[in-house]
Amino acid sequence: MIHLDVAIIGAGPIGLACSIEMQKLGLKHAVFEKGCLVNSLYHYPQNMTFFSTSEKLEIGGLPFVSLQPKPGRAEALEYYRRVVMHYKLPVKLFEAVEGLTKNKGTDNGFHFTTHKSSYTARKVVVATGFYDRPVALNVPGEELAKVSHYYKDPHFYAFQKILVVGGNNSAVDAALECWRKGAEVTMVMMEEEIGKRVKYWVRPDIVNRIEEGSIKAYTHATLSAIRSLEVDIASIDGKVTIENDWVLAMTGYKPDFSFLKQMGITLSDDGKFYPEYDENTMETNVEGLYLAGVVVGGMDTHVWFIENSRDHAKLIAEDMRSFF
Repeated sequence: MIHLDVAIIGAGPIGLACSIEMQKLGLKHAVFEKGCLVNSLYHYPQNMTFFSTSEKLEIGGLPFVSLQPKPGRAEALEYYRRVVMHYKLPVKLFEAVEGLTKNKGTDNGFHFTTHKSSYTARKVVVATGFYDRPVALNVPGEELAKVSHYYKDPHFYAFQKILVVGGNNSAVDAALECWRKGAEVTMVMMEEEIGKRVKYWVRPDIVNRIEEGSIKAYTHATLSAIRSLEVDIASIDGKVTIENDWVLAMTGYKPDFSFLKQMGITLSDDGKFYPEYDENTMETNVEGLYLAGVVVGGMDTHVWFIENSRDHAKLIAEDMRSFF
């Protein structure tokens, strides 16, 4: 059994920011991650560019130097890896937390296991993000190997018939990049137009490609069925069947709500699943259990980013200062 003052679940940028603050307090802690370091960022598209400028992605006071004002995925991976090296943060990668429960002893802490060991922690911070669980299409054929909720690189789809579901940033990036590699791209979106939150320097590009007919877009439409060689689209003009090789379902992602519920965190019953927490301390309704980062936003995953949630780490540290 390994005893910790604080266990941090999630080694994304916010989890690392929390680790730095715990280190400043001199607390024995560890950061547990079920995948690689900054796992979500690693699974971003290879050519992805951040909305934020590099200084707004900084944590721990360590400068983030990038070639352009808005850095890309590779630069972010390098930066956060160097943060861990610089501060010698105690990250435990590929070590998923299982069975977190509240102790009944006088320390009122927590117990959990991983595939490597058993742990106790007096406090726990959950900074698990939301990128691991795609929002399902719930249509026949979604289980086919041709369907992916993640997009990595456009070369794979060169000269193929691609259907992109969605009209926001991830969908637009995939559509444009695949089209530029020679793919025949069709988009399906429930809205009447490309999303308002699409990066301002990209939106004119996709709008122009659609208007000129280079990319076919069905608006006010949904994907209704997927088969090995074709798909059905429910459009305002009725069902449309088109030939198809691959489906990129860029339908968004959500936090692991079952994990939050298992820990006893209260979620709202309005379909948004907002977790209950104190905005001044980030402590949830479970004493000693804190949230940090985008996981606080429930289904509203577009509200919280690195730049406006990195201060969660300082709020948590300040609250813990009075405990330890």
